[in-house]
Amino acid sequence: MNTRWLSSRELSSWARLASILEALPPLLDSQLRHDAGLTHFDYRVLALLSETEGRTVRMSFLAKANNATLPRLSHVIQRLEERGYVERLASAEDRRATDVWLTDEGWEKIRFAAPGHVEMVREHVLDPLTEEQVDQLGTIAEQILRRLDPDGELRPIYGKHDDD
Repeated sequence: MNTRWLSSRELSSWARLASILEALPPLLDSQLRHDAGLTHFDYRVLALLSETEGRTVRMSFLAKANNATLPRLSHVIQRLEERGYVERLASAEDRRATDVWLTDEGWEKIRFAAPGHVEMVREHVLDPLTEEQVDQLGTIAEQILRRLDPDGELRPIYGKHDDD
């Protein structure tokens, strides 16, 4: 195999991205745990449910959208269910499948958690950037996601540019 070693420019860029990938998740997790008693993964699940019609999604879709195995997601859903934030339902379309519904209590929880989470994202990711750089970040992230996720299963269903 002929290794295509990274140039110094590429290595510098990769090292910075790798540092972000290490630093950002615990920061977001810590803020959400402190402010709302949620992990970042919990938040992503509740946020995705809050953005869907009827606040209901198939378990398999939630797993794919969060790059999680069904057993891991099932464990998280069980914890959220015990707290009253979600309910599991037999799918109306396919009795073999399970849907997850965001309860009114879950809706209130995500509405409570969102402002602090958004502030963290702004402070640590978006505020240091110019508007042009924010657009570039979106373009770069999309290019990388296309390579990592050619079928589009990890693309969030929320957060599109329709409010700009």
